[in-house]
Amino acid sequence: MKIGVLVGEVRGAVTAEQFAGQVRAAADAGFATAWTAQALGWDALTALAMAGAQVPGIALGSSVVPVPARHPLVLASQALSVQAASGNRLTLGIGAGIAMMTRTMFGLSAERPVARMREYLSVLRPLLRGEHVSHRGEAFTVESAVHVPGAAPPPVLLAALGPAMLRLAGEHADGVVTWMTGPRTLAGHIVPTVTRAAHAAGRPSPRVIAGLIVCVTDDEEGVRRRIAGEFGLAGQVPEYRAVLDREGADGPEDVVIVGDEPAVVRRIRRLAEAGVTEFAASPYGDAREQERTLAVLAGLAGSAGHST
Repeated sequence: MKIGVLVGEVRGAVTAEQFAGQVRAAADAGFATAWTAQALGWDALTALAMAGAQVPGIALGSSVVPVPARHPLVLASQALSVQAASGNRLTLGIGAGIAMMTRTMFGLSAERPVARMREYLSVLRPLLRGEHVSHRGEAFTVESAVHVPGAAPPPVLLAALGPAMLRLAGEHADGVVTWMTGPRTLAGHIVPTVTRAAHAAGRPSPRVIAGLIVCVTDDEEGVRRRIAGEFGLAGQVPEYRAVLDREGADGPEDVVIVGDEPAVVRRIRRLAEAGVTEFAASPYGDAREQERTLAVLAGLAGSAGHST
């Protein structure tokens, strides 16, 4: 299992210089991938293009870009621009978005997310390959192609937690990205569902990227209380509530990886046993806590290697 690390505002507010610095530090520490989420500040793909142009070597990934507000032509252009700027190191993680946010923030429909994503992928993948797409569907109209010299089509991963979206990820994407999903659910639900779908479609075994908050600390109980206070609302979102219930967890604080060095290493290794191909670690806490956490993660990354 590879070890990647989340960079950017998921770890706190950052300037452009600090974002690139986190990517550079991840590369120097031997992490497989620098992942970044699309939140309410930095645009994930713009930030990756900026950092990728400055920092060589390390793979880059979006985890994830919600697609409801981005037409496939726009996203294809953005993704291929990152590829050109970074020397083709991007893994494009996309998702249907949290339904409540899609409706309230953008005023867009969140109905039939699997059907919309299926149509989206049917258009996006050929656009990323530079093909002309002529499509008039239920959700999108496309009559164009995207050409960015030097840009190769990036692998596409799908944020998926439910059975139907997981099957779609296996059939039409290169794998899956999860967030706030524990080892029991990964081993018993996520990995087997997406893998069966990929094999049934004649596709290679999928990548499974598991994103979780991690903190190396001597105050496990205190850190879990802090996480419960900061992330507790996520446990009420239906999409995450479903996987927390599968895990038997009351809230996000029950699935994060928190403890001293041996405990954290042991819990991360459980993810590999569950079939995860890369752990996307989100270091948590103040600067000292994150430094201690990153030291442990870098040690694991060094022992795992970071071939891409």
